[in-house]
Amino acid sequence: MGKGLGISVRVIGLILAVVGVGFAVWGYQLSGSIGSQVTQVVTGANTDRVMTYYIIGAVSFVVGIYLLRKK
Repeated sequence: MGKGLGISVRVIGLILAVVGVGFAVWGYQLSGSIGSQVTQVVTGANTDRVMTYYIIGAVSFVVGIYLLRKK
């Protein structure tokens, strides 16, 4: 792998990690909304939208960290 390609992979990794954290925070904020709280009380689980943001955030973060640590 060339030197320039390694730097771009790290930049992509950093972007994915930041986006992952952003989605997780966004999901957390959505979980505090009135509609989500009502759903949690009735069903005992988060809404599908909140869970989707958590999953996207986690996957993006893990892939981003993997790319950052890749040599």
